[in-house]
Amino acid sequence: MVTVIDTDLLALQEMRTAVKAAKEAQLAYMSFTQEQVDRIVKAVADAAFKQSERLGKMAVEETGMGVAAHKKIKNEVGSRDVYESIKDLKTVGVVGEDKEKKVIEIAAPFGVVAAIVPTTNPTSTAFFKTLIALKTRNSIVVSPHPYAVQCTHEALKVCDTAAVAAGAPKGLIQCLTMSSLEATQELMKHPDVNLILATGGGGLVKAAYSSGKPAYGVGPGNVPVYIERSAKIEKAVENIINSKSFDHGTICATEQAIVVDRSILELVNRALKKNGAYVLSDEEKRLMEKVISPIPGKVNPNIVGKSPQVIAKFAGITLPEGTRVIVGMEKNLGKDIPFSLEKLSPIFAMYVAADVNHAKELCLSLLNLGGRGHSLSIHTETDMIAREFAIDMPVSRILVNTMSSVGAVGGTTGLLPSMTLGCGTFGGNITSDNVTAKHLLNIKRMAYGIKEVELPKQTNDLTEGVTNQVVSQVLNSMDTTQSVDPDMVKDLVSEILKQLQNN
Repeated sequence: MVTVIDTDLLALQEMRTAVKAAKEAQLAYMSFTQEQVDRIVKAVADAAFKQSERLGKMAVEETGMGVAAHKKIKNEVGSRDVYESIKDLKTVGVVGEDKEKKVIEIAAPFGVVAAIVPTTNPTSTAFFKTLIALKTRNSIVVSPHPYAVQCTHEALKVCDTAAVAAGAPKGLIQCLTMSSLEATQELMKHPDVNLILATGGGGLVKAAYSSGKPAYGVGPGNVPVYIERSAKIEKAVENIINSKSFDHGTICATEQAIVVDRSILELVNRALKKNGAYVLSDEEKRLMEKVISPIPGKVNPNIVGKSPQVIAKFAGITLPEGTRVIVGMEKNLGKDIPFSLEKLSPIFAMYVAADVNHAKELCLSLLNLGGRGHSLSIHTETDMIAREFAIDMPVSRILVNTMSSVGAVGGTTGLLPSMTLGCGTFGGNITSDNVTAKHLLNIKRMAYGIKEVELPKQTNDLTEGVTNQVVSQVLNSMDTTQSVDPDMVKDLVSEILKQLQNN
């Protein structure tokens, strides 16, 4: 007799066991001091950083996406850079005090954090979310992408081993190892889960927001990059190609479409060719469109994170040796225009703008197609134009004269290092920040009274009305020849009514 194992039930049980263990560990972690917490966080960051190269290779081998050397850099940002940005943050006990206003701020953790990790950044995101959870005395339960279970699990084992060795309660870091959509959905709804950190596709983020739990989610990043005519063209194009080819375009903040001023188009084309870009012919572009989007409005998942050579082979196109990115000249925008979509691969659309206003229109249309709230990149030597775009565009990050992919996550800019980039209400998110440790803290406030408020004296309208009525009846019943003081009668009646009320 063959025994049939219900893997969905096993996955659900694994999830429930993981949440139970994480909750118990978090309750114990609540009593840890700032010094104990910081020691654990540093140990985890150091261990993760040391394993950046090995886990980068493992991620590429398992997912088939990206470049191992670039995954290593992502892992280093997700460990060392994240640690450096949060190491001095106070997250235990009193974290702030306004002595003049007599208000004291006290940090409290959220509890159990459910973390959804994408296939595009399966190890670096695991490092990042673990570090910000541990820094804030939360526990974490990670649900990996089905295509990246092993490398994400291995990354978390590195973190857990280091955390426990540094004194953390066992069970603080949990990873689901059985790929199950149902288990992930139930994790987000579990009564003992207090917060969701969702990084992934739109459907998953929507499910997180629909779970009834507080959630940080992120939207898509159909990032336009505008090369304005005052830009240092050679440097701008070098940055753009380096950014797009980084990890084969898997970072959501990577540039997706180039918008270039007509007056510098020829110079930009020369610089593109010099930096390893191949501009498709009209016929090659038609072939590539079918590869990008076999079903109108949907990007082919088989091109995500793949090299230009692999993608070109899908289309039956031969690329020159050394090609780093593929470029298709485009005039149209829309869900049915493959090159205008977010492709998460080394494929660019390129649009020609008549002037700055036309460039803004093109950028806005690209963002409205699927990248509202995320990021926009601009290369210009005119600060006024950069500020104009920053003010007018519905995005949370404007990257100027840098690699958008690495700059948005804090690699080449002063932005906070993060693998979860909020899109604000432009993109349906609760925050426009680069999510970090401060977003996983409740802040309690103790406030002393510092001023007096004088309340107006209250009058009893009912008593006043009854008094006036009785006084009127008494005066009407008396002999009109007698001299009576109405105020004296009113005072006597009021006093009698007060005594009756007190009794």
